[in-house]
Amino acid sequence: MQILVTGGLGFIGSHTVVELQNKGFDVVVIDNLSNASIHVLDGITAITGKKPEFYNIDLRDKDLVFDFFNQNPDIEGVIHFAASKAVGESVKNPLLYYENNLNSLVYLLQNLQDKARANFIFSSSCTVYGQAAQMPITENAPIQPALSPYGNTKQIGEEIITDTANVTNIHAILLRYFNPIGSHPSVQIGELPNGVPQNLVPFITQTAIGLREQLSVYGDDYDTADGTCIRDYIHVVDLAKAHVVALERLVHKKNTEKVEIFNVGTGTGSSVLEVISAFEEVSGKKLNYKIVERREGDVTEAYANTDKVHSVLGWKAESTLKQAMESAWLWEQKIRSK
Repeated sequence: MQILVTGGLGFIGSHTVVELQNKGFDVVVIDNLSNASIHVLDGITAITGKKPEFYNIDLRDKDLVFDFFNQNPDIEGVIHFAASKAVGESVKNPLLYYENNLNSLVYLLQNLQDKARANFIFSSSCTVYGQAAQMPITENAPIQPALSPYGNTKQIGEEIITDTANVTNIHAILLRYFNPIGSHPSVQIGELPNGVPQNLVPFITQTAIGLREQLSVYGDDYDTADGTCIRDYIHVVDLAKAHVVALERLVHKKNTEKVEIFNVGTGTGSSVLEVISAFEEVSGKKLNYKIVERREGDVTEAYANTDKVHSVLGWKAESTLKQAMESAWLWEQKIRSK
C-alpha cells in the first residue's frame, strides 16, 4: 500500500517513514526542506535498506500538489506532518503560519476526498488543551482558546478535517502529541533544529556539547514539586510507531467513527529539573543551567491520560525518559563530530 508522508524528512516524519517501511508500506515523501536536510534520506535508507521516493514540493503551491496526486494515483493514505511549528515565530508572523499550516491541509484533503480509500493521519498537539483543569489530560478535556497562531492552526486543522470527513470518503485519526524527544537507536536520524532550539532537550544537548553557553530554566515558582514546569516526554520512535498503528486501524477499517482522536504520550509527567537530572545521569556531564523568569505562554503542567490509546489502539510507549535522553545525547555527539 502506497502512503504519502508530508514533512517526511523532519524529526517525527523521518522516524515514522522508518517504521512504515519496516512494516512493508510503500512510502512516498514530500518535504520542501525548509526545516529538514536531504541527507535524512540517507539515514532512512541506511536503517531500512530502502530509499523512499522523494518529492521536493512546497505544499502551499496548489498546482504542484494537484500535479503530484495526478502523477501518484495509487496513494491510499496520508500522514501529514508538514507544518511550521515555532510558537514564537507564529506570534511574530501569523499569516505565514495560517498560509503554510492551513492551505497545505486543504489542498491535501481536496485531493483525497474523492478517493475510494482515503486514510488520513493528522499531526496534532496537546497545545489544543491549553492549561487543562485536570491531570492527566483525557481526549475529552475541553479545547482551550489557543495561546498562539501555531496552536490555533492545530485547532482549526482538526476542525477542517472533521468537517471534511463528515461529507467525504475520508477517514481520519488525529494524534495529539505531547513532547517528542530522542533519536533512532541506530543514530542515523534524529532532531535537527534550525538555529536556536525551541525545545528543551536539544537545548540541553547543545549546551552539554558546548554549542550553547547556558541553558535557561524558565521559572522555578510553579505549583509543582520542584517549582519547574511538567511535561510528558515521549521517545520519538514510540511516537512514530503510534502513527503506524493508527494507520493500520484505518486501513483495516477498524475505526468506529469517521474521525477519531488519541492522546499520544507516556502518561507520566517530568519536570524540567527531572529531565536535566536524567540527562546528567546518562551522559555523566554536569549541565550549566540558570533559573530565569517565567516564559509567557508556558502552562504549569501537561501530561497525557493514555487509557484510550492503550485500550483502543493497543499502543503503549516503551522507552524510559533516560533511554530517550541517552539517544538524544548520542545523536548530538554524532552530528557535532562531522
